[in-house]
Amino acid sequence: MLRLDGVSCGYGAFRAVHDLTIDVPENSVFALVGANGAGKSSTMMAVAGHVDVFDGEVTFDGETITRLPARLRVARGIAIAPEGRRLFPDLTVDENLTVGGYSRDRSAAALSRERVITLFPRLGERLNQLAGSLSGGEQQMLAIGRALMAEPRLLMIDEVSLGLMPAVVDVCYAAIETLKAEGLTIVLVEQSTKRALQVADRVCVLESGQAVWQGSGEEAANDPALIEAYLGMSQASEQPPA
Repeated sequence: MLRLDGVSCGYGAFRAVHDLTIDVPENSVFALVGANGAGKSSTMMAVAGHVDVFDGEVTFDGETITRLPARLRVARGIAIAPEGRRLFPDLTVDENLTVGGYSRDRSAAALSRERVITLFPRLGERLNQLAGSLSGGEQQMLAIGRALMAEPRLLMIDEVSLGLMPAVVDVCYAAIETLKAEGLTIVLVEQSTKRALQVADRVCVLESGQAVWQGSGEEAANDPALIEAYLGMSQASEQPPA
């Protein structure tokens, strides 16, 4: 469904990613893992249309979208729950969801809202609460839910578990499993390597903006040398829960 072919991207004159080639199969979970600064978020933002692509091509469902504006990528079925969540803190949960479905008619958006609330019942209990007053875990649920309001075919989630309590991480990953079973294609950026490898069909390990390993999640989980060389720090790191 998604292919990056020799992509280099970054900000201004800075190249965060160099000559990256990956293929994301339809109806799969694809994990981008690596240390901070490896280029994971930049790769995802390049697919979403928010980071400049200097070289190479981005193809989605057979169409080259390298220079396509971000809003048109959303229309084609690409949505992102970005790093830091980037919610509208002074809007309610319901209003944030409405923003996510702005391009769709009311009846379609209403169905998507029900789907989101089914995935994350806690959001249904807080529809009239300001997003800025939610816990970190609730904000992550809302960020994913807002992205789902666009009814994407490709959902990208940046830093799924960063700073969250294990119970909330479980809720988010259960939702990912449900969405995959429904046929959604998902790209994850994740520092919690162990959790990513449990759910990922395919994995790309990035270091200093370059792909240093690609393969299946099972292969990565069973490769001690790979874990020691590139993933050990990610697995060992702990973030304060929210």
